[in-house]
Amino acid sequence: MVDPMHFEAHADIYGEARPPYPPALWDSLRGLGVLEPGRRALDIGAGTGQATGPLLAAGLSVTAVEPGRQLAARLRRAHPDAAVIVERVEDAEVPERAFDIAVAATSIHWIDLDILLPKVHRALTHDGRFLVWRNVFGDPDARTPFRECVARIVQDRGAPPRPRPDPEDVSALTAELTRSGLFTVDVVRTFRWTIELNDRQVFRLFSTFSDWTAEEADLAAAAVRELGGTVVEHYMTWLVALTPATIPCADRW
Repeated sequence: MVDPMHFEAHADIYGEARPPYPPALWDSLRGLGVLEPGRRALDIGAGTGQATGPLLAAGLSVTAVEPGRQLAARLRRAHPDAAVIVERVEDAEVPERAFDIAVAATSIHWIDLDILLPKVHRALTHDGRFLVWRNVFGDPDARTPFRECVARIVQDRGAPPRPRPDPEDVSALTAELTRSGLFTVDVVRTFRWTIELNDRQVFRLFSTFSDWTAEEADLAAAAVRELGGTVVEHYMTWLVALTPATIPCADRW
């Protein structure tokens, strides 16, 4: 079983090991008009602040919810202007109508949507937005020698697939985010980008993946060395922007 607190055990490297979200994502958010200075943002599952930092830099005030104590400590040190709640968002006290946007950046697949969606709906202003995005580490349309090595490492596990919906399937996620009727989809966008990584960067990055062991990450790093010392990875980032629906007696949720 994948451990949702796996990231807490890698708090010392998480912020540096994970690549930032691509500029095209932030350009798209600016185009949607959600990054206006003075707006109030709720960052759900904030980690060490991969989304918190750019939101603050855009002039927003940010309340970040992160259950991992070590991750939250690093978040506070890196972004002292953010208000940090060290708790699972399912358990956190979130004020009503207090936020212009809520963000779940590479965190939505760890959260109980039956609890989260009503809570976010109550937390947002009536004209607010719920923004869900994720980096996908590996573009299925880009086949490379390194990705073939990664596929072999995964295949050699002999383990059953994750006992949960595929977190990289944006269509399935969009259906889950809207099935309650509390939100409607505004836009769905996908951004493709590349990054060059050396063996150490690959080891550190893959070590942060919740379903990879240190031994498997070492095999991936060895593959990079065999391929010349660096590889170009083809990644994707998808974005789902949602608008709160007007629900009669929504406060009963």
